[in-house]
Parts: sequence; structure tokens; C-alpha cells
Amino acid sequence: MAAGQNDSSAPLQNQEDTNSAGSSRPRNGFLRLLEIGAASAKLGLTSFGGPVAHLGYFRDEYVVKRKWLDERGYADLVALCQFLPGPASSQVGIGLGIIRSGLLGGVIAWLGFTLPSALAMALFALALQGMPVAQDGWLHGLKLVAVAIVAQAVLGMGRSLASDRPRATLAVAAAAVALLAPSAVTQVALIAAAGLFGAWRFRRAAEAPPEPVRVPVGRTAGAISLALFAALLVALPLLRQTAPGMGLALADSFYRAGALVFGGGHVVLPMLEREVVPAGWVSPETFLAGYGAAQAVPGPLFTFAAYLGAAAAGGAGAALATAAVFLPGFLLVVGALPFWNALRTHARMQGALTGINAAVVGLLLAALYDPIWTSAVRSPADFAAAAVLFGLLVFWKLPPWAVVLAGASAGWGLSLGLV
Repeated sequence: MAAGQNDSSAPLQNQEDTNSAGSSRPRNGFLRLLEIGAASAKLGLTSFGGPVAHLGYFRDEYVVKRKWLDERGYADLVALCQFLPGPASSQVGIGLGIIRSGLLGGVIAWLGFTLPSALAMALFALALQGMPVAQDGWLHGLKLVAVAIVAQAVLGMGRSLASDRPRATLAVAAAAVALLAPSAVTQVALIAAAGLFGAWRFRRAAEAPPEPVRVPVGRTAGAISLALFAALLVALPLLRQTAPGMGLALADSFYRAGALVFGGGHVVLPMLEREVVPAGWVSPETFLAGYGAAQAVPGPLFTFAAYLGAAAAGGAGAALATAAVFLPGFLLVVGALPFWNALRTHARMQGALTGINAAVVGLLLAALYDPIWTSAVRSPADFAAAAVLFGLLVFWKLPPWAVVLAGASAGWGLSLGLV
């Protein structure tokens, strides 16, 4: 396909063909889908460490071992998903599935990567029901793990996304506003304002366009997907007001969170907290205990939604919340892929993304204080434990699951007066 022929909506043929990396596809489309399912499930069971680590696992599996895409094409896809709101690593997996075998391939890639951790988090929430979460020492330890994890994320994202004076100033300003006027509306307004400011302040000359990423999705299908994304974003809050019910409320809250979050899994924390805690669906203690536990399972951090949905409305709530929080990211990948080659070098679009990413650092910094710090650190011993856990993550480079175990043990020891 030439660079100018982006509207290639014809289905992939069930015959031997070759992708841009030169690798061959199986003749049988069903076998190709099985291949996608097996590869994504393997990653869903073994990908620990958060979104950045996931991208490394994806590269090893899909580019180095399976050669489904070349290095430049993979970098293109990562750049696209970093630009879009939603769970970036999951969107990369969805995009790879679409490139490999169309829309159904994207769905299977998402299911394989998401289901293991979503099931684990939902089962954990159901097991906690009836427990006195605030009094259990090991669960308090999970809240201290959340302090360390989010502090590490703020540090890492600040270094890459707010490393100079203008962007750091924007990040601090966003944090201040988010803390002084805490609401979901404030967060959305901050992201929009940062995008407009970035389009003016951080625009830069476009680089030479790289090789286009080939996808079996045309511009018509992409436009329909984007229209559906916007329609649901508008319609769900209206339906929630006119037809009250737990199902619509969950769908609206989690869809909006997935649609308006830039920066990946950690950044969804403040959006979800504003949706589920004030509504009384989960307590602050239950919320943070689940977030700490989410660090111990492989796969995307957005499956924290499965935990919250299960805590609020059982197994059906877990399924609905998981589908709702991932659906916007899926629609955006489908909608953006056909247009990406034209948009990616647009100077103002790049500037807007720069401003949004800096504001995201500020939102995460605000979340580090409230609700995480204010709920978890209640004594000098709590601070000492959180500092040790942070050191294990940042300086000793322990995997997150090991830090979760250490945090749970420390919380249990603190509750018994052993440490």
C-alpha cells in the first residue's frame, strides 16, 4: 500500500502474504486468530511491571520473536498510542492485533492480555467483601505500596514529560488546581486547557514522516469509530440522568475515565477515585488496598476497574466496568490508525500532546497527596515503611510483585507492633 492509499478497508486474504517486516502470515485466518490469542495470553500472564515494561515485553514477543512488525513500524504504533487517551500498552496490543488480523484480531489481542489480571482483581475484590479493611494490617501495607508505586510513577513521568521549566511549571500548576478544586470536571478542564496551551507554546517543526503503518481498516471505518467514541461520551451521562440505575452509572463513570485519561494506568487513579469513592460504591480504604494489589498481578493496570466493579456490584459489575474502561481506548485505536500518518507530524498536535502530558504529571502528583498519602501515611512508622518500599522499587529495582509482598508484610508487622 502506498502512503497515500490509506483507505484500505478490504479484508485480509486467507492466503500466504507478507507484512512490512517481511514475515509471513498463516494461510488460515482462524489459525492466525489462535496465534494472536496464544501470544497475547502469554503476555497477559507474564507481563509484570507497568505500561513501560509492557512495551518492552511486546517488542520482544511481537517484533523480535514473531516478526509481526518491524522496529520502525512498532515505534510508529507506540507513538500513536502515547498520543491517544487511554491505556497505552493495551492500545499497542490492540493495534498489533488489528494489524495482524483486522478488528477481530484486535479484540482477541485485548482479551488475551486483559482477562488474566481482570479475573484476578475481581476475585480479590469478592474475597475482601465483609472484611474489616481499615483494620487489617496487611491491607494497610498495600496502601503504603500504592504510595511508593505512584511516587515512582511521578518521578519517572516528571523526568520524561516535565523535565524543563515551562513543562514543570505547567505540571505544578495543574497539581495545585486539582488539589484546590477536586472534581472530575476540574481534571477534564485541566487536560483541555493544557492541550490548548501546549498547541501554542510547545509546537515544533514536524520531522520527516516515517514509513506508514499498514492496517486493514479504512478511513470510513475509522471515522465511524471516532463518532461512536464521541457519541458514547455524550450519551452515557445523559442516559444516566434520565434512567438511573447501577448499570448505567458504572458504564458512564468507567467509560469517561477510560476516555479522558492520558498517561496510562497510574493516571487513571484520580479519575476513578473521584467516581467511585464519593458515590459510596467503595470506601477509600478498599480503593487503595485494591490499587496496591493491582501492582502484584501481570497485565494492564486498567484492570483495577475489574476490582472496583466487583466491589461495587459483584461479578456483573466487574465485567461491565472492565469493558467500559477499555472501550474508549479500543475505539480510538480503530479510529486513529487510518489517519495517523497525516496527523503524527502536525506541529500543533505534537505541541498539544506535550502540554497534556505535562498536566498529567501534575494530576498524578495531586493524586499522590490526595487520596493516597492522606489515607495511607498516618504515622512516622508508615512514612518509614513507604520510604523503604520506594527505595526497593527505585534503587534496588525489585519487581512490583515483590514490593507488594514486602508492603503487605510490613503492614502486618506494623499492626502487631513488630516493626
